[in-house]
Amino acid sequence: MSIREIPLTTIDGDATTLADLGDGAIMVVNVASRCGLTPQYEKLEELQRQYADRGFTVVGFPCNQFLGQEPGSAEEIKEFCSITYGVSFPLMEKTRVNGRHKHPLYASLTQVPDADGKAGRVTWNFEKFLIAPDGTVSRFRPSVQPDAPEVIAAIEGALTKA
Repeated sequence: MSIREIPLTTIDGDATTLADLGDGAIMVVNVASRCGLTPQYEKLEELQRQYADRGFTVVGFPCNQFLGQEPGSAEEIKEFCSITYGVSFPLMEKTRVNGRHKHPLYASLTQVPDADGKAGRVTWNFEKFLIAPDGTVSRFRPSVQPDAPEVIAAIEGALTKA
């Protein structure tokens, strides 16, 4: 099974896959509403709006594994994202990104090394994985801003593979 075919559940409880979101570039991000990095939502939404017409989408995976920084219900998370940051990109149900019970998507993604050659656990909220149409994955740690030059270059490169 390809990474795009791994079963997912939307924040509204509907079954989906990354493939259902299209065959373009996808940025998977574990998100949280009460984190020091939460303002990254704004830049993620800017990327969504800037590149959507070229087949790019951000997909947010709320995660409560880091100091309980995403404690809300699905409705509370959706409301916060919509009202505070105008989020238009898809959100999935709360997801485990680390540990024995991590989601199969993250079991696959965490095998990918970052720019320093380190694979393994998601280190914090807002870790970003860019999946190109050809299936290659680029990994960006939480401290890397969504609009950092290396992220933009990776998105542009992935979009040329579409």
